[in-house]
Amino acid sequence: MKKILLLLVAVFAFISNTNAQTWNMVVTHKDGTVQVIKASDVKNVTFQLPDQNADQVIIKELYTTGVPDDKDPKKFFQSDKGFILYNNGGKTAVISNLAIGMLDPYNAHAANAWYSASATEPSYVSEKWVPAACGIWYFQNSLVIEPYSQVVINCMGAIDNTKTYSKSVNYANKDYYTMYDPESGFNMTSYYPTPADVIPASQYLKAVKFGQANAWPLSQSSPAFFIFQTKNTTPAAFAKDASNITYAPGKPQDKVFAVLKVPTDWIIDGVEVYQDIKESESKKRFGSDVDAGYVKQTIKLGHSVYRNVDAEATKKIEGNTAKLVYNY
Repeated sequence: MKKILLLLVAVFAFISNTNAQTWNMVVTHKDGTVQVIKASDVKNVTFQLPDQNADQVIIKELYTTGVPDDKDPKKFFQSDKGFILYNNGGKTAVISNLAIGMLDPYNAHAANAWYSASATEPSYVSEKWVPAACGIWYFQNSLVIEPYSQVVINCMGAIDNTKTYSKSVNYANKDYYTMYDPESGFNMTSYYPTPADVIPASQYLKAVKFGQANAWPLSQSSPAFFIFQTKNTTPAAFAKDASNITYAPGKPQDKVFAVLKVPTDWIIDGVEVYQDIKESESKKRFGSDVDAGYVKQTIKLGHSVYRNVDAEATKKIEGNTAKLVYNY
């Protein structure tokens, strides 16, 4: 019996000693230097492709206008907004820290506090930044787009909306991404129903909210919409840093008028949209370094803004003729 007890004590001592060990993660760099990190200090380890060819990616299509209600022509449905990113080059594009923003004011024809009385452009243009309104969205991981391929991103209503509104969009697709992050404060269920089961949670975009609204109010009629890549910081860290927040000129310094100062040289692409019947009342929000012009659109008819290609230049590239789509 004594021998058995001694054996048990030895076993317990061994187990206790093992549990008490502290593990280190040892990283050997290419130059031979060694970095030792306490395992308890490591939250997670991921491996990502390095950034490449981000400048090939464009906003191919932006849909915000809404569609008629099948049962009542006086009504319409607009909680189905989305956009398409396209790799307009022959090499794979890999973009880390990719984020989405929209400019203040939300509508091109709204009062614009960023213009002085005699100004021909917003005050921030010369300062090389833009005012992102309400909040930003960002991809959880690096976005990879193969050559001449596209990615569909839903902004709200990541379900098959055609079941209720026949002219709407079916976003229930395993390859699609969606803006869905109720914990951020963007939690209005009419905008953000639980996404379709086929969309993996890893393809949910996350958000940082710094404005007042409980939904990201992307303009139905006339958004100034852009994609950008943060440098030497993450989108979340950048947007949560109070020093990057400012307020529309002459407005109260509260969440209603808070904007995020995004450096212009971080912007990969942007699209300026005017409502067709409000063109004369509208003012540019992007400077010419992002989007020198604007495009007009009609609302409530399911129309979208999309980029045309130079047909003749495209046809000169072997194999492209068959890929062209007309009357889109």
